[in-house]
Amino acid sequence: MATAAPAVGSTQTIEGFVSEALDNAQVSPLYRRVIALIAAGYFCDVIDYTIYGSLVPFIIKSGFGAADAALIGSATIFGLALGTAGQGQFSDRFGRRFVYQFNLLFFGIFTILGALAPSVTLLVVCRFIAGIFLGAEQPLAFAYAGEWSPKRIRGRALAIVHFIGGACVWPIGTGLVLFFGAMFASSGTDPVAAGHVWRGVWILIGVLALVVWVFRFTLPESPRYLATHGRGKEALDILGRMGIPQPTQPLSSTAASDTKSDPFGVVFRMFPKRVIAGMICFTAFFGIAIGLGAWLPNIMNAKGFSITKSLQYLLAMNFAVPCASIFMMYALDKFGRKITSICTFVGAGIMAILFANAQTAIGLMVVGFIMTFFVQVAGNAMQIFASEVFPTNARASGFGWASGVGRFATAFIMPTILWIQTGFGLMTVFVCLAALLFIAAIAVTQLGPEARQKSLDEIAPPTG
Repeated sequence: MATAAPAVGSTQTIEGFVSEALDNAQVSPLYRRVIALIAAGYFCDVIDYTIYGSLVPFIIKSGFGAADAALIGSATIFGLALGTAGQGQFSDRFGRRFVYQFNLLFFGIFTILGALAPSVTLLVVCRFIAGIFLGAEQPLAFAYAGEWSPKRIRGRALAIVHFIGGACVWPIGTGLVLFFGAMFASSGTDPVAAGHVWRGVWILIGVLALVVWVFRFTLPESPRYLATHGRGKEALDILGRMGIPQPTQPLSSTAASDTKSDPFGVVFRMFPKRVIAGMICFTAFFGIAIGLGAWLPNIMNAKGFSITKSLQYLLAMNFAVPCASIFMMYALDKFGRKITSICTFVGAGIMAILFANAQTAIGLMVVGFIMTFFVQVAGNAMQIFASEVFPTNARASGFGWASGVGRFATAFIMPTILWIQTGFGLMTVFVCLAALLFIAAIAVTQLGPEARQKSLDEIAPPTG
């Protein structure tokens, strides 16, 4: 369905016209296809790092030590951090579509090679390289989807991307490991069979990434990006494919219509408080979701539950993730990103303390479900917010640096959790994580102005 052309005055700029047109656009078939392909790529990103905790018991049982498992996980996180931070410069300079053409291709290849690696050294190298290309996916997914979305539904649209690509994947991933475990390692004692589980899961993920990569060749570039990089005619052509009428009067150009500014400089010179606050928030979110998530099956195993039971309990907890996304579809555009994230970061910290004291299976599942719900709402409301508070010409860089530093910190959090648990006990682990969540709640207040129902250019206008 077409939308009415924005009111055009003689002084309206090309980037202003494109921004207003997209902010008020109706949902078109092209828009639906763009969002679906973004969500599919994001699915590959999230399933890879969220599934690792479920694979750790099988990796250890196949002959690797706990230290090797921590090294493999940290190598992936280091790669993710490097790719997340580095992609911003490329996608803000050369385009979102440009980066999208490469990241899933190389991630898929090196994920499959890692699954076939005969030694821990080669596995670590492959996981590091796969992580680099995977790291470009998440920040670009939210920046890209947000630039396409009308302002009235942007929060809901980004929550839908997370629901498909970042939420349903948690129970699916854990269920996938349980299926492979039942098929190859039902006895629970054969190292070779345990190796078939984690290798088979990674091969399947790698193949899925390559399939999505093929379909994504049809993705068009972001019209907002084109309008701020001297390619206004291409932006107007894409708007036409969405059913949006062309301007009736000539459009003017400014320095922001063909930006030459360095994205890194824009982020750290103009928005230092926002990017530093984002780094703190992402450290807390990834530290819990990835760092703690990687050790949860082993933590429950140490409480006396078998590996199979631990994975079953983790599966039950992971159903909180799609519930969190469904809640965000309502809350982000109703209450706002900031208040939703702050309240749930605080709630997650409280539940972390309660989880450490849970002893029964029912207690673990109930408290774990609520803790996971709060962590996911807090972290994803925050990252959707972070994808909106930087200008178009530096959006991927700002989000990428914040997310990249958070992932880099998580690479240290993963082995630190094991060190603290061994030396000081499980309660100390959760007290430290709760403190980190409370700090993140404060940091959210410094991310920027509330983005609910606002144009992206109103939150952070493009610069020249």
